[in-house]
Amino acid sequence: MNGKKLLRIVSLLLAAVMLTACSGDYAPTARKAVRGTTAKAAPAYEKPKQITMMVDGTLIGVDKGRDEFEARWEALTGIDLVIIQPEHDVYYDEVTKAFESGNLPDVLVLSSTYYTTYAAKNMLADISEYYSGSELEKRVKAAGTTGLVDGLRIKNKLYGISPTRGNGCVTYIKQKWLDNVGLSVPTTYAEYMTMLEAFTTGDPDGNGVDGDTYGVSAAGLINNEAPYINYLPEFYQDAYPSFYQKADGTWADGFTEDAMHGALERLRDAYSKGYIDKDVTENGTGTCRNKFYDDEYGVFTYWAGTWAQTLKNNLEKAEKDGELVAMPPLKETGAYLERVAPVWCITSTCTNPSGVYKYFLETMLDGGAVEELWTFNPTMDNFSKNHIDHMLAVVPLTNNPGAGSITPKQAESLEIFNTNSKMADLPYSTEAFSLYNDQLTALKKELIKKVVVDNVSIDQAYADFAAAKGAYMSQAIVDSLNAE
Repeated sequence: MNGKKLLRIVSLLLAAVMLTACSGDYAPTARKAVRGTTAKAAPAYEKPKQITMMVDGTLIGVDKGRDEFEARWEALTGIDLVIIQPEHDVYYDEVTKAFESGNLPDVLVLSSTYYTTYAAKNMLADISEYYSGSELEKRVKAAGTTGLVDGLRIKNKLYGISPTRGNGCVTYIKQKWLDNVGLSVPTTYAEYMTMLEAFTTGDPDGNGVDGDTYGVSAAGLINNEAPYINYLPEFYQDAYPSFYQKADGTWADGFTEDAMHGALERLRDAYSKGYIDKDVTENGTGTCRNKFYDDEYGVFTYWAGTWAQTLKNNLEKAEKDGELVAMPPLKETGAYLERVAPVWCITSTCTNPSGVYKYFLETMLDGGAVEELWTFNPTMDNFSKNHIDHMLAVVPLTNNPGAGSITPKQAESLEIFNTNSKMADLPYSTEAFSLYNDQLTALKKELIKKVVVDNVSIDQAYADFAAAKGAYMSQAIVDSLNAE
């Protein structure tokens, strides 16, 4: 047995001994009855012997050390963990099959759309009672991230926990390209368009050829899920192509409002001038990244934080200048949108939901050893991620061993995003929403493509939209949201 393997086994045994000696670490806090009132009994947190979880590729795979992760988690908690991890690109196909068959794990991770859908179908456990007054709630309050948890509530009920904030996209600009065309970082839409024109008609890459590049690319003119506009925010500005909650609490579909017409006009204008990648409706994110590394274009709106350094590194690997500047939102844009993060949920078939909450969800954000395990890969030395991005954690680690690994570029992009962002609304799933939203979203994407790429008039595109029952479905969803 080599020394490294022996050391790992010893560390696991020590962790198990420490857990036995400190078995009260995750015991529920007793609640005192108030004289003269009827105290609500605290939930009974029976420790599970086994927990079955289903997760996508956001957890490390077997080839990256998942077995070591599992063994360490079991040593820290004293619970057998069964991991179901389908291939990342078919994860939600398998999730759908699991819910349809009723053969569900105890706990699984869901995107915001699936979260609201299955909560509405009563297929997720309501954890409001367990969260209220819990150690996790106290840690969240101390971290000042209560709003991130409250943003997951549906009709005041909580059906899951996101261990990280949703994060979002900031607009990265190649500094060398700005220097080559003699421009500074835009602050208004007019300045942004001037930059795109220079990147498209001039010689921003400095290869001596004018007009062989273009300004901006994206993985689609509209994204497939909330917040939808995160890859081209400068063109949408005050328009939002889906359901949002107004200041008075009522719901509306921004796609049917006048502001959306303005966004379509801006997109069509830029596309017709060649400022936007001609293949924008066909691109995937990987295609966009590769084109960016090949210096085909100069403006890329992508995830804040880790990706700021990754983009720089990959540009330099491609022997391109890697200096990027993260642009604050334009005056007209106002704020970047933060997505609702994927949510860890306990399923309705779980026989011990309070125990799974206490020993799985709550420990995931303990600020200590278990959260550190979810965060950093035990088999690697470069602070690679197991599941939780330490820069985005809802409850920060008390002692973060990766704090020194955050590069200035990562910190800068996160600071710009966190300071200049707002959470996208999370419409709960009604019967009408479940019935119509997928079809409606497809019609919206089709309308945008007609106007921007095919140059169909906005009035005609909306007439086609109405003829295909888009307006009817939109109004049905709005009415159902406002009836709740």
